[in-house]
Amino acid sequence: MEGLKDKVVVFAGAGGIATATARFLGAGGATIVVSDVVEASAEATARAARDAGGEAIAMVADISSEAQVNAQIERTVKEYGRIDGLFNVAANIHPDEVAKDTDAIDIDLAAWQRTIDVNLTGYLLTLKAALPHMIAGGGGSVVNTISNAVYAGMPDKLAYSVTKAGITALTRHVARRYGKDRVRANSLSPGLVLTEQTKLNLPQDFRDMILTSTPSWRHGDAADLGATAAFLFSDLSAWTTGQVFCVDGGTTMRA
Repeated sequence: MEGLKDKVVVFAGAGGIATATARFLGAGGATIVVSDVVEASAEATARAARDAGGEAIAMVADISSEAQVNAQIERTVKEYGRIDGLFNVAANIHPDEVAKDTDAIDIDLAAWQRTIDVNLTGYLLTLKAALPHMIAGGGGSVVNTISNAVYAGMPDKLAYSVTKAGITALTRHVARRYGKDRVRANSLSPGLVLTEQTKLNLPQDFRDMILTSTPSWRHGDAADLGATAAFLFSDLSAWTTGQVFCVDGGTTMRA
């Protein structure tokens, strides 16, 4: 993909979509600095970028910790001198936490708060730390990961849906407030993507039900999201900001 060479992109979160995106960025000549609470996941994402021809650093960090977020940003600037992109893709989706994320009557309040801390406050923390460096360097691109659960009106996964909806407002705030500083911000909204984490969280009958209601003949692959994210980090999307990109096989058809 054009328009990625020599860009430095910070990843907050690893996993399937992050790894697919890293592969596209690495092939385009970009550098990534990726963190995750699981060291092996961060390293797998970094390795995908390296194997594709890019440069990458992996580190352990919890997006809900301001000190750990700041440490990742500081290391990036120390190593490379700038930040051109920020990919917020972390989410509180450990199976034990997902099981507690039920409905408005029964939800475990500790699980609710943890999801807010990771999915929403965490994204604010990365933006707060990275944006000054992006602005000082002449601008950049932010991609925040949401979900088509925002539009579905799900009977459960309340905290997940609410925090993902909040991220859309956060994205548009950044696009509006910092656009004149040449910072772009867009949201990436996946449908059902068959990552390893998804397979752990969602039983086969649920996956089959979703596919039946989807115009596409298949579920999503992480590469479907990675290609879109890479486009949003590239110079090819230089006039694209404040948008939600629903990559979900047509499940969500909206203006």
